Amino acid sequence: MKLYFRLIWLILTQSRRSRCTMLGPVDTHFRVWPNDLDALLHMNNGVYLTLMDLGRTDLLLRSGAFSAIRKEGWYPVLAAETIRFKRSLTLFQRFTIRTRVAGWDERSIYLEQIYMAKDKLIARAVVDARFLAKKGGKVTPAQLLEFLNIETESPQLPDWIATWVESNRQMNMELSDADVNV
Repeated sequence: MKLYFRLIWLILTQSRRSRCTMLGPVDTHFRVWPNDLDALLHMNNGVYLTLMDLGRTDLLLRSGAFSAIRKEGWYPVLAAETIRFKRSLTLFQRFTIRTRVAGWDERSIYLEQIYMAKDKLIARAVVDARFLAKKGGKVTPAQLLEFLNIETESPQLPDWIATWVESNRQMNMELSDADVNV
């Protein structure tokens, strides 16, 4: 994570922001700074993905799950993410990332993250998140949800996310079969 000052600010100010459930949604507010810009003076596409890390961290912090998961020796990783841009963000513009759990299956938790500025959609992303144990091994969504006392079925994934999940599974199978020298 390369946005340490924003991360530190997020941690230090978490007690002043509203609580949420682990499923969200949670709104995380930002402003575009000069170091976020690319040569065309709008926010660099890589910064969007990095700020999404902070949105997911905010969800864990504000739901109270962050410290419990850390004590258990678990940590989140991403298997895949996709973002679709609709508008640009420019210098000093304020914006919000809304993060929510869209659903889960036996392997992953799928999060939707939406960028908004002045009630206009800027970008929409979907993330395939998983949890690993520091001692080794995977933590299934069922284990995580049970640990966090979340006793609900997964919401049905929107069709576009379900299609994305299936596409990623097919890509993963092809990568597994691919020649190392591709």
